[in-house]
Amino acid sequence: MAKRKRTQDIEKKIKEGHGSGIGSEYKPWLKIQDVPSRGRVTRVKGMNIERQHELLSDLERNYLYIVEFANNVIDIREQYSLLPIEETISIADELGIKHPKDPSTGEDIVMTTDFLITVSTKDGIKELARTIKPKDELLDKRIIEKFEIERIFWEKRNIELAIVTEEEIDKVVANNISFVQGYKYIRDTDSFKNIERLEIKDLIYEFLRRIVDDERRMRSICYEFDSDMNLEKGSGLSIFRYLIINKVITINILEKIDVNKNIKILDINEKHMIEVEAI
Repeated sequence: MAKRKRTQDIEKKIKEGHGSGIGSEYKPWLKIQDVPSRGRVTRVKGMNIERQHELLSDLERNYLYIVEFANNVIDIREQYSLLPIEETISIADELGIKHPKDPSTGEDIVMTTDFLITVSTKDGIKELARTIKPKDELLDKRIIEKFEIERIFWEKRNIELAIVTEEEIDKVVANNISFVQGYKYIRDTDSFKNIERLEIKDLIYEFLRRIVDDERRMRSICYEFDSDMNLEKGSGLSIFRYLIINKVITINILEKIDVNKNIKILDINEKHMIEVEAI
């Protein structure tokens, strides 16, 4: 009876679309309310994929920021289900290890991989599977056993699976991206909601002109810009964030963004100026 219920529960989730779809249509198999978290659980609105990402730890959140900022990433699917469940059960049996079970019922559960990432490479479109784990957890035999089930599952599909720890996730870079992540669409910010599109473009171009080769603190440049343009306080800083997240300007993303210091503009990318024109 319990096995029948398990099957019914899994089929219900499959029918509802969990674990399937691409881009904005993808539905994660797990949501943050479904499992105990490994840190602060987070829902993050995608920068390039217009949906909420369900992230079960700080490491997953930071990894998402970095991956989504990469130029060659096409799609990101988190909490990806390893289905059919019979396959992972069979792999576990072949390895002679226990398949993950629901601790409250003892029934086999659907395994998931933290991220399935679609990237563009010189050889075409490729998918990468990534499991995010704190380094200390890799000393846990059970963690490694479950990883081996995952690895074989993806190996059968010719997809590389790797473990990513905090050592591979640059916290400074992740924090920098977090600082600018919410400014992908400048017209969504309160300061610019009631300003005409053409006027916003003019303001952005004027801001760009001002920050090139200006050696003052970025906060000072932004304050002066807001005053000169008769804008709400913080508008110039919003444009600065917008320009970074849309890669119109290039800064040293490896250094902490500190607006109380001068921030050198390394390049203005004409290719990404189309983001400004599309406002």
